Amino acid sequence: MSEADVLRVIVTLVFILMVILAGAWAVRRSGLGRSGGGNQTLRLLASHSLGNRAWVAIVEVEDARLVLGVTSQQINLLHTLPPGATETDPTTGPSSPSPGFTAALARALKRR
Repeated sequence: MSEADVLRVIVTLVFILMVILAGAWAVRRSGLGRSGGGNQTLRLLASHSLGNRAWVAIVEVEDARLVLGVTSQQINLLHTLPPGATETDPTTGPSSPSPGFTAALARALKRR
């Protein structure tokens, strides 16, 4: 085997490895490899960053929507919303948060 043949084999192996990695990345980005398909009982509806490693997230679980405070150490339930449509109506725009939610969020942030 000559040096050109060895180089050709190495280049071919590197190319095959790159194709496999690109395919895995594409599958992950498209969501095709996720188990459960469209029948998921847990969905992330919205999230908002509050700073360094802290978020408020609205998660839909079966028949309830939960407002969660998420940090790198823990997850706290801030409020439970009734099941229903999302907070944004395409004709009227986003609805204002209820006073109960605002108060619960303020209490949760003051505990920190």
